[in-house]
Amino acid sequence: MDYFDYESIAREAGISEDRLARIVATMERDFPHDLMMCELHVLRACMAVRDGQITADQVLATSTTAKP
Repeated sequence: MDYFDYESIAREAGISEDRLARIVATMERDFPHDLMMCELHVLRACMAVRDGQITADQVLATSTTAKP
């Protein structure tokens, strides 16, 4: 974590460390050369889970199926 404190938001959202690691890994695949964009998308996903807009499982499912 260099740019955004997504870990505290993930804790607020009740996202387990394992799930957070999977979300981070997914975003790293989507943004392999841009750490800031990767962390921004992790932060936004955690905030959406925290705010009840989506579940962590949906984040992972959406992220893994978004690319062909």
